[in-house]
Amino acid sequence: MNDNHVDDISGALERLSESPEMLDGFLKSNALFEGSTLDPLAREVVVMVVAVRNGCRFCIGLHTGRLRELGAETGLIAALRAGNPVGDPRLEALRQFTLRVLATTGDVPDAERAEFSAAGYSDRNALEVVLGIGTYTMATLANRLVKN
Repeated sequence: MNDNHVDDISGALERLSESPEMLDGFLKSNALFEGSTLDPLAREVVVMVVAVRNGCRFCIGLHTGRLRELGAETGLIAALRAGNPVGDPRLEALRQFTLRVLATTGDVPDAERAEFSAAGYSDRNALEVVLGIGTYTMATLANRLVKN
């Protein structure tokens, strides 16, 4: 992790610490999400979908750095930042599922859940997507509230 990335994370956490409960809630929720069965790249896809949808420029920048650290291809990063389809079919299924969970407030039609499953994801993964959405909705709204 480069020094700028560490500084960005430290600054974000410092701003959230205005409410110790908010900071504690985010850290605990994020630790649970990071411990999920979704691989690191998949988790970042979920995070970027939420960050782009919620318009959190700070989060988009921070997680762009995380994607680079993970060795993600520049085309994948650019597509996620623009809210466009990604070339990898499995990650695109995840991106689409995340968008549908958000758009339907969790009432994803059976056919779309089946597409997610057909891409190799489990019911557990579906619930982990919800965990990521919750965690990063909290983070993006808080960061926007404090103008970051």
